[in-house]
Amino acid sequence: MKTVFATRKSPILCLTLSASLGLVLSGCSQQSSDTGKAVEAVKTVTENAALCEGFGPQTPRDISSKTGVNLDDFEIAPPASAMNLCNIHTHTNAEHKGPDFSIYAGPGASGGYKCNGTESLTAAEKAPYDGKAYYKGVAPGDTIEVHWVHSTCDITPGEGLGSCLSDTCENPRLRVEAQTFLVVNDSAAADFTDYDYAGSAQGGLHQAKAIPSHTGVPVQFRGSTTGPKYTQSVCSPVKVSWSVRPNCTKLDIGSLHKWAQQGNVFNEVKSHGVRDIVTAPELLSPIP
Repeated sequence: MKTVFATRKSPILCLTLSASLGLVLSGCSQQSSDTGKAVEAVKTVTENAALCEGFGPQTPRDISSKTGVNLDDFEIAPPASAMNLCNIHTHTNAEHKGPDFSIYAGPGASGGYKCNGTESLTAAEKAPYDGKAYYKGVAPGDTIEVHWVHSTCDITPGEGLGSCLSDTCENPRLRVEAQTFLVVNDSAAADFTDYDYAGSAQGGLHQAKAIPSHTGVPVQFRGSTTGPKYTQSVCSPVKVSWSVRPNCTKLDIGSLHKWAQQGNVFNEVKSHGVRDIVTAPELLSPIP
């Protein structure tokens, strides 16, 4: 869940990771053949960096682990069906790690996790898309994590997370419904436009046409917004209730291009980067 709206500045009582990462990466550039050492160096810097202080629980996380000692028990958001859908966007590679998406893709904005079924795809499923590419940053064989963002504010769905807030809505609560997809070149796979915004308020609320219901019971927990700008040292101040489904399902690449071509109300035409997974118990909420 990327953050693109302005928020009140909160004090960050910690060191940022960017300078340290820059040093590691510049040093690694002289040993480009030794990729394994470069990855381990980045991981070491990440693990040893000073943690943010004074923030609520962070996201993404390994949803298979219930470990967490951040007890900021902000009020859980209502079910998505009782809120307004405000935004839909995708991240290339899963930001979360889960039972069915646990293949490590590396650190940084292009890292994250891949669906376990990635290596078993057929040549046809991985074949390059032969139509015009309207949606950037994703190709057959890739994993994406989709976020349906919901708000308790009386808003209309639109571009960015600013669409989830309004000047007249005090203390908004946010919920993200998340699903990880394995993208394939197969028109028989799931059609992304079936999960798009319905286009009007249903029963007084803006809702998606559907959200996958066959991929396991969602793991629910308290967390934050995500996106590459945040780390374990630079935390998000925005509090979010999460529902993350544990299993991947296949998605037709053509339907993503169709979604962008037809002009979705979110103005989404490119898949976003990921935030490195949060592992420090101090930054994670316990999962019941």
